[in-house]
Amino acid sequence: MSSRTRLEDLALIAGVSIATVSRALNNSPAVNDETKRRVWKIAREQNYNFRPSMPALLSGAAATIAVVIPTPLGRQTQVSDPFFQELIGGIGEAARDSGCDVLISHLAPKSQDDLASLMTANRADGVIFLGQSFLHERFNRLAETENRFIVWGAELPGQKYCSIGSDNVRGGARATSHMLNLGRRRIAFLGDTDAPEVLQRYEGYVDAHRRAGLTIDPELTVPANFEVESAEAALGMLLERGIPFDGVFAASDLIGLGVIRCLLRAGVSVPGDVSVVGYDNLQLAAYSHPSLTTISQDMGKAGRIMVSKLLASGETGVMRSERLPTELIVRESCGLA
Repeated sequence: MSSRTRLEDLALIAGVSIATVSRALNNSPAVNDETKRRVWKIAREQNYNFRPSMPALLSGAAATIAVVIPTPLGRQTQVSDPFFQELIGGIGEAARDSGCDVLISHLAPKSQDDLASLMTANRADGVIFLGQSFLHERFNRLAETENRFIVWGAELPGQKYCSIGSDNVRGGARATSHMLNLGRRRIAFLGDTDAPEVLQRYEGYVDAHRRAGLTIDPELTVPANFEVESAEAALGMLLERGIPFDGVFAASDLIGLGVIRCLLRAGVSVPGDVSVVGYDNLQLAAYSHPSLTTISQDMGKAGRIMVSKLLASGETGVMRSERLPTELIVRESCGLA
């Protein structure tokens, strides 16, 4: 149907009165939530220009983008997580440059119904999900009927939706190869491989060992969440068990910072006895002591790509996934190769 869709057309499709459609589009409390969601969905499908429950204060923006943080695997759920803060900052700067508003949603979708309701009832023109968590198959199903969303995360087999993220496999291989080039031969991996991105970083760690002709001791693969305290506890158990290691590839900078703190408290020299490499290049990684060698992801570029793709999708309806290049940032925790 053309963009000249009328209220009468929406009412006919929805099977309700014109007055009910008008009230629903204006988020009137006189219309129940189920009917609102149905009318809003039909309005979007018919290209009817409206913004459900959009505050007047924001009406001057070219578009509004919602940021949603699903309950993550291996990461804190708080918006205050430093990684999320830097990624949201990149999105915010890109949105401002494009004349858009950004809303931080309080919702943490857990089911297919949660995702469907969020997309039909939210007041934004597009949605950015920060992480796939356990929602990969649910995002695939959502993509069959909805194109107004994009995901920060890994690119996975059979993926039908658009995701933006770093080249985790190459980044993991680069971090590990750097320590192997330094002469380290027993490199521990700390991270939760249930998370798609962490699993890919682990694959890079394995690939670097394979190319070097080295076998990995399975005891050196240690689960750890993306938290300083979790990393300290995980590495502490490795030390208590007396398992020798001379390097650590941490799946995130927060894990890397926890590793350094644990090692120094145990009297282990970093990088004299153990080299440490993190992943993310958070700002705080440069100010630790010793400063953390890490794999950089360009959060500013990530924000620009996600915002631009969402804005363009309204015209093309097509978004393609992209992998951002990674860069090794050498600091004090590892040394030069």
